[in-house]
Amino acid sequence: ILAVSSASCIRSKILSSYDTIMIFLSLSRFFLQAWMMLDLFLSLFCETSYYEENLFVIVKTVFMFLNYSSLWFAAWLSAFYCIKIASFTQSFFIWLKQRISSLVPWMLVISSLFSFATSLPFAWDVYNVHNNFSAPLTMTNSSHRRITMKASFFLLIILCNAGIALPLIVFVVSSTLLIRSLWIHTRQMQNSATGFRDPSLEAHIGAIKSVLSFLIFYITYFISLVLILANIFLPLSIGEAMCTAVMAACPAGHSMVLIWSNPKFRELLARILHHASCPVR
Repeated sequence: ILAVSSASCIRSKILSSYDTIMIFLSLSRFFLQAWMMLDLFLSLFCETSYYEENLFVIVKTVFMFLNYSSLWFAAWLSAFYCIKIASFTQSFFIWLKQRISSLVPWMLVISSLFSFATSLPFAWDVYNVHNNFSAPLTMTNSSHRRITMKASFFLLIILCNAGIALPLIVFVVSSTLLIRSLWIHTRQMQNSATGFRDPSLEAHIGAIKSVLSFLIFYITYFISLVLILANIFLPLSIGEAMCTAVMAACPAGHSMVLIWSNPKFRELLARILHHASCPVR
């Protein structure tokens, strides 16, 4: 995705809105997957140094920033699809359709700054919360520690909701509107069909399936991230491992659907597979 979008911008010498979103999304996904692998490696093989204050704070803060950014960029991609493809006649929607190209850079920059702002407080609170949950409570200061733990955990819940809920709302609303618009248009095309195979009708049905798969991947990823942040699983437990695996698989699955639904991405993938299979023959 990154290769095709970057090459398209270089050839045309114009950074289109769609390519800009795809570049931001693919970069955030790439760094997120790499950071998750690094996090897993450190927790497995460098456990003693992993929970030192500075390293633990850096790893978790960057992890949250990449998660928030990836969620926002995927939400903006869904919103972009909705504005460009859906055929609503409301004045605000028409205004968005005319202004979306100029709004995309601002949307990406503001969401990146928002992701940074909502992840930065983890640098102050995440380590304290970890200590409060992992350290035994003494009889003398148990009440004070419980109050500190509740206050810090409550702050983290607010930050998580701010960083996760907003892109989720954008994604769900835009995906739902797009599916509704495509479904209405598909029904109209089916009623006026002549009985022959209609490529346009098949394209609309394929688009509905793609958007539905995006929605499933996004919500599944969101649930896994919430479970990880809620600390309901023990470190290195089966539940935590399953959530981590789902969080790694969902962006990869979403990217594969993006490749499969876009002719430009499919063409490059087919050429890569063809060149890779030639030496084998």
